[in-house]
Amino acid sequence: MRDGGRVSAAIEVLTEIEARHFPVKMALKRWGEASRYAGSKDRAFVSGLVLDALRRKRSLGFMMGDTSARAVVLGVLSQVWAWPVDRIAQMAGEEHGPGALAEVEHKALSAPASLDDAPAPVAGDYPDWLESSLVRAFGDGVRVEMVALSQRAPVDLRINTLKTDVERGARAVALIGAEPAGVLANAFRIPAPQAADRTPSVEAVPAFTKGWFEVQDLGSQIAAALAGDIKGKQVLDFCAGGGGKTLALAAAMGNSGQIFAHDSDARRLADTIRRGQRAGVRNLQIRSPIEAEPLKGLEGRLDLVFVDAPCTGAGTWRRHPDAKWRLSPDQLAKRQIEQDSVLTDAADFVRPGGRLIYVTCSLLVEENEDRIAAFLARHPGFAVRPISLEAVSGHVTDQGYLRLTPHTAGTDGFFAAVLERTIH
Repeated sequence: MRDGGRVSAAIEVLTEIEARHFPVKMALKRWGEASRYAGSKDRAFVSGLVLDALRRKRSLGFMMGDTSARAVVLGVLSQVWAWPVDRIAQMAGEEHGPGALAEVEHKALSAPASLDDAPAPVAGDYPDWLESSLVRAFGDGVRVEMVALSQRAPVDLRINTLKTDVERGARAVALIGAEPAGVLANAFRIPAPQAADRTPSVEAVPAFTKGWFEVQDLGSQIAAALAGDIKGKQVLDFCAGGGGKTLALAAAMGNSGQIFAHDSDARRLADTIRRGQRAGVRNLQIRSPIEAEPLKGLEGRLDLVFVDAPCTGAGTWRRHPDAKWRLSPDQLAKRQIEQDSVLTDAADFVRPGGRLIYVTCSLLVEENEDRIAAFLARHPGFAVRPISLEAVSGHVTDQGYLRLTPHTAGTDGFFAAVLERTIH
């Protein structure tokens, strides 16, 4: 495909997302199935253009003076991909291209409106209704935080020390451009790709098949590292999902003790089993909700209960930019109810002196500090244990919680609180 056809395809996909409220993955899949002629480079180009448009659609629409899918895509080419106006004009006029530039488009591309006087939600690319929530989290820093959350994200890897050592793992991932992330010894990073480039195929690396490393955002790795020394301990991953943090915890345990993986959705646990086998985990028990009482017998016995709570995912908008436009006040309220319920249920399994770690990939105080405050009010037998991981000491809040953001830490947005059960 020529550039004109690729750009037209991106406009088509973005229009379908906005008109039918499809998740971006579904819309791209539908386009791919209907466009068998498109090669891998074409798909990478279209996908990258659509995702960049979703990351910055409000600011680019403002700069272009037009919020249509066409205008935003043209804005990406100019402001994000740094295409000269002449190149954009030539592309637009190609056969199968989006059509010749109008005079107003040419003018907007040549001299886009400045964002200096744009409202914060426009400059920061987020819905208006989230303004008060984000100000609670970041105060005057909202704009810079949200601009960082509108950029492309790197690919982070965790060397699996159950299968190899960090030195050998480092040599293996260097083949796909990964370098030390600089926070945790076994964390490595592939920088975000440029414009229409593809991220290296991680799954194609033989070391991945051997279980030497996993794809896991650095923020997620740090959250798991808050568990500290858990060798020989009894650990429950209460919301295990696909198993990313389960595997990180199991590696920290060195296959000693016992780690239990549970999730309210049995389908998610199927991937945990497969990934655990590849990673060489031998101390894992799956506690599926298919069973009548999957966690019976664990009440009050566990040294650590890890709760990666269901949340809005507001910290992952670099990777899932369509999610911020689909999020609604009702969905946020529903998540808070779920978080309160999960915390209450998980607390029953913590032994006296044991710890409960609460984690979300959200930036919102309503899902984080507010939920911990509500939990402590209901459970006076728990107390905050301030984060003590030296590597992230600069990201610990005055309340002793961990807050990571793309701007401050170069990770996805994460929140974590460590609670200790002080009495029965």
